[in-house]
Amino acid sequence: MMRAPPPKAFENLRRVYRDLPTLEFSRRRRYPALMGHSAGEEDRTPFAPRRAPLEDDVVVLEPLTLDHVDPLWAAARTERDTYTLAPVPASREAMRARIDSQLADEAGGLSLPFAIRDRRNGVFVGATRYLAFERWPWPVGNPNRRHDGLPDAVEIGSTWLNPSAQRTAINTHAKSLLLGRAFDEWKVRRVTLKTDERNARSRRAIERLGARLDGLLRAHMPAADGGVRNTALYSILASEWPEVRTALAKRL
Repeated sequence: MMRAPPPKAFENLRRVYRDLPTLEFSRRRRYPALMGHSAGEEDRTPFAPRRAPLEDDVVVLEPLTLDHVDPLWAAARTERDTYTLAPVPASREAMRARIDSQLADEAGGLSLPFAIRDRRNGVFVGATRYLAFERWPWPVGNPNRRHDGLPDAVEIGSTWLNPSAQRTAINTHAKSLLLGRAFDEWKVRRVTLKTDERNARSRRAIERLGARLDGLLRAHMPAADGGVRNTALYSILASEWPEVRTALAKRL
């Protein structure tokens, strides 16, 4: 007969689940007792972010549709040696499947995907999305509990760019728009960004945004090159956003 874990071990397990930044709200909903709250204490208001472009004078982030299959495949098919550690679709069929999957996630309230267009020449150069919307199960009466249907935290990820757009202002402008909506409109407490530990280019881009390294998730998930990926986990907190926003504005 399997014995129940001792109280200390259970408390350690609770701490892991409480502190894991990438824990999705759906898992919290499935295991409310593990989080120390009853299911009835959870705000179940659905989060349905509005589908609207984000844009400035350099980039336009268009809500993803099937009309983006061909322009995004055109962006993804050239100079693919820069995608070794990034899961960028390798055929038109794979691009269609990727977009179908992300649209299904959006319909389920799990993400909000965008195609990235260079406003200066009208060419699509990549994609990105919000995902992992976290709704924290605050106890009833806690002043931090939200009643507006907005997330407590969110991830910005699944980002890829054509080589012509890498190491240019496009990523900074795109991420600035995404961060601005997350912090200024949704009032999230944390934005998470993550990448393969070995992806030095991606890590430098994240660090240039002002994100701080939280640590590594070892043997976290399958890697784009077929191995096992250690994930470098970064975040920006709401308390850090004013300074980060000012620094980004100076760069833009």
